[in-house]
Amino acid sequence: MSDMEEETREFLLKIASTISLGLLWMLVNSTIGIGFNLAFFKNRPGIGNIIFYLWFIISFIALVIYFRRKWRF
Repeated sequence: MSDMEEETREFLLKIASTISLGLLWMLVNSTIGIGFNLAFFKNRPGIGNIIFYLWFIISFIALVIYFRRKWRF
């Protein structure tokens, strides 16, 4: 393969891995939040809600940091 084809292949793999990891993150958080009813409050937030939202925020920050490092040229 030529250099141009290799660069294109690496770029497309970056795009595919970014999309798949982002979708996996959304799937996990949607399943935990909606499926286990942790994203919704009844009257006030319980310990499960607090843990879920902490996980959500921390994992989102980690995902953004990972994407920034991955896409740094």
